[in-house]
Amino acid sequence: MYEEELEVAIKVVIVGNGAVGKSSMIQRYCKGIFTRDYKKTIGVDFLERQISLGGEEVRLMVWDTAGQEEFDAITRAYYRGAQACVLAFSTTDRDSFEAVRSWKKKVEDECGEIPTVLVQNKIDLADHSVVEPEEAEMLARSLGCRLFRVSVKEDVNVGPVFRHLAACCLEEMHAEEEAMGMGGYQPPAISAFSLPVSPLHKGSKHHHHHHGAIAIKSRGRRIFRTHHAGKNMLRGACSII
Repeated sequence: MYEEELEVAIKVVIVGNGAVGKSSMIQRYCKGIFTRDYKKTIGVDFLERQISLGGEEVRLMVWDTAGQEEFDAITRAYYRGAQACVLAFSTTDRDSFEAVRSWKKKVEDECGEIPTVLVQNKIDLADHSVVEPEEAEMLARSLGCRLFRVSVKEDVNVGPVFRHLAACCLEEMHAEEEAMGMGGYQPPAISAFSLPVSPLHKGSKHHHHHHGAIAIKSRGRRIFRTHHAGKNMLRGACSII
C-alpha cells in the first residue's frame, strides 16, 4: 500500500451545555448551512468533512454530543477513541461558561489528554454577553487550550477551529511515526495473566482485580490512516506478552 493512497481519519468530539451551538457548528462546518431552529440532540450524531492540510488528505469525523445530563451515560461512551475535542460555550449563557471545566474532565476521563480547543460561540450577540473577554482568556490559559471566538450564524472563525485541531493531531501522528521509524515506538501490550497490584494502589479507587482477564495496555494514541478505496483502518500494532 503506497503512502499517497492513504488519508488520515480523525475523530473530533464537540462537548458543552445544551443550546450553545454544537449541532449548528457541525452543520455549518460540514455542510455549510445554518438553521435558526433549535432541536435538542438526542444522544449523539456525527458528520464528516475531508480537507487537505500540509499535503495530506484528512477526514474529520465530527461528533455532536447531547449537552443535557440525562444523556450523560450515552454520550460518554462516544467520547472513547476521540483524538481531538472542542469545548463549547455561549457568549450569552453564563452557566455554559462555568460548566467548561466539568466537560473537559468528562472527556479526559474517557480519552486522556488530547488536543483541545475552547470555543466561545455567538460572538454576534456581543451586546448581550454575560462573559467578559478577559474571563474567557483566563479560562483558556488555565486549561492549556487555545481560545477561538466564533459566530456559527455569521460563519466567523469556524473553519480555523477544526484546521487547528487537525494540525495538532497530524503533528502528534508524525512524531509517533518518526519514533516508530527510529525504533522508539512501543506497540500496545496484551497480557493473558493476572496483573500485579502495586502496594500504592491497594485499597484505592485504582485497585482493580484482573483475575482470568486479558489486559490491553496502550502505550500511545494512534491517529488512523485509511485506504481511499476500501477505507481500511491501520491501527497501531499489538505485542503479546
